[in-house]
Amino acid sequence: MDTALLLAQAVATGLITAWLTLGLRDNLLHPQVNETYTAEVLSMARMRNDYPNEFASVAHRAITDRPAQKLAFRLVILAEAAACVLLWLGTIGLLMGLVGTALPETGRMLALLGATAFTTVWAGFLIIGNHFCYWFCHEGAQNTHYQMTLWGLATMILICQG
Repeated sequence: MDTALLLAQAVATGLITAWLTLGLRDNLLHPQVNETYTAEVLSMARMRNDYPNEFASVAHRAITDRPAQKLAFRLVILAEAAACVLLWLGTIGLLMGLVGTALPETGRMLALLGATAFTTVWAGFLIIGNHFCYWFCHEGAQNTHYQMTLWGLATMILICQG
């Protein structure tokens, strides 16, 4: 059972590692794809256009300064990169524990830190998105952020077993 649990932990950690690594790759190689939407959320542009009366109540929250928007996007990339490093270390540590070349607890600790960082990125999007009322016009993004937060939490729970 210990071997199966360690394998499941390695696979679960490896899957979120792969997912976030691909997202980080795209944010580094094609930043305009996601940076545009980050700026749109921060400026509350869709809300301003589609819900002008509601926007008027919270317009003071909007960040329309392009350098500030770009800085926010760079901070996201930095957080994703830190999470990726921890996740890769955790995945490798779990695999090394599986083959007996490292202590499984070291791999679990690194994987838990990585999964916590992964979850923090997505929960951060939910919290910050809530501040910018993104549920008005970015429901797909909000749903993705919920799903990624739940995936991270489930991985954290699995890692804590054993």
